Amino acid sequence: MELFPPIPLAEWQDTKETLHRFAQVVGKIRLAASARRNHWWNVPFHLTGRGITTRPMGLVDGNPVFTVDFDFVDHQLVVSTLDGRALSIPLLGQSVASFHDSTLDALAALGIRVNIDIPRPFDLPDATRPFAEDTEHAAYDPAHSNRYWQVLSQVALVLEEFAAGYSGKASPVHHFWHTFDIAHSRFSGRHIDQPPQVDPVTREAYSREVISFGFWFGDDTFAQPAFYSYTAPEPAALAEEPLIPASARWVARNDSHLAVLPYDEARAKSDPRAAVLAFYASAYRAGAGRAGWDIDRLACPGGTTDPQAPSPRP
Repeated sequence: MELFPPIPLAEWQDTKETLHRFAQVVGKIRLAASARRNHWWNVPFHLTGRGITTRPMGLVDGNPVFTVDFDFVDHQLVVSTLDGRALSIPLLGQSVASFHDSTLDALAALGIRVNIDIPRPFDLPDATRPFAEDTEHAAYDPAHSNRYWQVLSQVALVLEEFAAGYSGKASPVHHFWHTFDIAHSRFSGRHIDQPPQVDPVTREAYSREVISFGFWFGDDTFAQPAFYSYTAPEPAALAEEPLIPASARWVARNDSHLAVLPYDEARAKSDPRAAVLAFYASAYRAGAGRAGWDIDRLACPGGTTDPQAPSPRP
């Protein structure tokens, strides 16, 4: 299978808008039924061999242990319980409203009670419209949804490879349903005092100094898929630092800067994987260097912290 197959935003935007809202419905179920983790790490999806998963949840809220999985091979949502029961919902032919109702019905049929506190989209143009009333978003193309999962899977493995080089506090590689990106974050350990007016989501996400690396599929403000990195809080003169490869650049966004490598620029390289790894490494050096991180101490060459560790066998 081709590494980083084409996925231009314009070709699948209708499906993406619908799928993004499907993901938010399930993501808010995960938020309600899982134990809270620092920086909201309990909330994102993880990749599977057929799609994306909430991972097991329940128990802490009195529900049976259950999992909700998107299957982008057979194009179903599958709700499973630990005792082996399962119900599936077709993804094709659903509006956001019918998907929302069918998902809650499936949970109830399996004895699962979940209360979504705010049953509306988060940070989307229709954020005031309840999921149960959204009959506008009903486009679902199986080929495009499968391609989205393929790209996520490939990017996840590159991010896992990059993540192996850091020994400090770091997030898993995970897929955020609110922003529809996949990311890995590294933390220095420094506490960041947020202004009182900052919203609770942002306060928790950025309570520690962080450099984040990821990929998103494009949106109305940046209409192309791209690999990215940012440092928060942003150190002075960050955008003066060089990036690799030469096609990468700093982009001003929300009073700060993103390091951006357009997806199609990476695809055009003779070794796209190496280009993305070099990009992430250059963005890390830029942010960590400007912020004064101990880069050598935090290094984890080859994924090991033991300098005497033998090389892995072929």
